Amino acid sequence: MGIIGVFAAFAARALLVMLFLPFSALDKILNFRQAVEQALEGAPSRSLATALIFAGLGVEVFMSIAVLTGIADRIAAVILATYCVVTALLWKQFWKTQDFRLRGPGRGREVFWDFLKNLAVGGGFLALAFGASANGFERFLAHPLASSHPYSLSDRRGA
Repeated sequence: MGIIGVFAAFAARALLVMLFLPFSALDKILNFRQAVEQALEGAPSRSLATALIFAGLGVEVFMSIAVLTGIADRIAAVILATYCVVTALLWKQFWKTQDFRLRGPGRGREVFWDFLKNLAVGGGFLALAFGASANGFERFLAHPLASSHPYSLSDRRGA
């Protein structure tokens, strides 16, 4: 069952990051101008919006690679979780839409669901970073740059 477990661990991680790598990162590259225009909704200047897009692209590519490879994957997962929450708060502001309601059509309801999806993905990254045990957060704080060794076939406990 060892190789199946390795495949399952990789598949779970790939599903978690695929929103960012390749899709969102590629979208930022192919539609850079539109990405900057969207960033202007939460940034006061074009130069800051452009910097935010480049920073987001870096987070999406490098943190996703870290999660996939298992190299400093726990801190990368925390960074991606933070990224999900920040982007939800800055660009998924359903409460500001004039047509927000829970029933019937409306752009606000769509943004509401996008907001919740961002939070849910962030929660998935936190679960990856801290593990499923009650002491996972303390273990993370003790060794934040350590790998979770996702593809190891031996049982590693601790860091």
